[in-house]
Amino acid sequence: MIYRVLTALLLLTAPVLAQNAPTLDETAHFLAGMPVTGVLEPLTHDPAWQEHAQAMNEAWTRKERQQIWPIRQWMQANAPQYHRGNDTVFYMFSGPDFLYASIFFPLSSNYVLAGLEPIGNVPDLTQVPPEVLRADLISLRNSMNSILRFQYFITKEMRTDLGRGNISGTLPILYVFLARLGYTTVDVTHVSTPAEGLKITFSGGEQPQTLYYFKTDLAGGGNSAFLRWCAARGPGLSLLKAASFLMHGDGFSGVRNFLVQNSRVIIQDDSGIPLRAFPKGWKVNCYGRYVPHKEEFQKYYQPDLGALVSQNEMPLGFAFGYHWQKEDGLLMLATREALPALPAEEQPQKVRVRK
Repeated sequence: MIYRVLTALLLLTAPVLAQNAPTLDETAHFLAGMPVTGVLEPLTHDPAWQEHAQAMNEAWTRKERQQIWPIRQWMQANAPQYHRGNDTVFYMFSGPDFLYASIFFPLSSNYVLAGLEPIGNVPDLTQVPPEVLRADLISLRNSMNSILRFQYFITKEMRTDLGRGNISGTLPILYVFLARLGYTTVDVTHVSTPAEGLKITFSGGEQPQTLYYFKTDLAGGGNSAFLRWCAARGPGLSLLKAASFLMHGDGFSGVRNFLVQNSRVIIQDDSGIPLRAFPKGWKVNCYGRYVPHKEEFQKYYQPDLGALVSQNEMPLGFAFGYHWQKEDGLLMLATREALPALPAEEQPQKVRVRK
């Protein structure tokens, strides 16, 4: 009898408990430091969350001014057909950087991000002790500090900061970007094929969109299950940024060959695919300045790229890649065919082209 009563009580209270849990989108807004309704709203009265919100607002405002709007305007002027394209986006070595995938290609139906960063977890925030949640918010801000200030994650710092506490890994960062970009997070599913990862469904445009993040090692040949899965969704729109020059050697020839074979366009800085590796039939347009790197990346200087860029050097207008000053940005726009010519009055800057 007692067992039946307890079972009945559990069945009655289950819907209430479910209703009291925050939605995925509410959680995303809370972590992003944005206004939120529902069960998380009382937590926004905590001075620690308000400090978090102020810091995120200031960082995002600066990011919009220095990166988001300049890149969107640049894409609309220089590569509008790709900026408006809905093909799958491939962003290898991305970590949780959905931000730049969305800035360059906002209308894609599917985004495929890949890196070595752990998937992580975001629990029901109403069940996290206040002092723990405060520490988690600080760790989240610290983990995002480099990409909000510059253009890339410092992987070691991110892993250290998000390796602690209840909120961990890439998932909370993806939540923040989705909310700050104006999307609604609809569903999150853990997947195991073709690699361990996340599938996030979100909305905000005319059609629902899907974001995949896979934790996978991209080293080796091109016959991995992950690259075969990607190939079935191409040809796509590819982005490479702050890629540690990994594809300049043979250890990552598989992913390099995959991108060349399965991309309509590749937007990258000089740390992506070396200029010499683009085969015949590709056209590489260079925008900005080519500034040699120092210390560990100095050995990857490309004389052929330097010669191409020096023919007609002009600033890009926004920072890109490892250089944090906008005067030093270099963007390579590689396509399988020449971009359509723009009327002279619409051409925003001079271009160096290697055929």
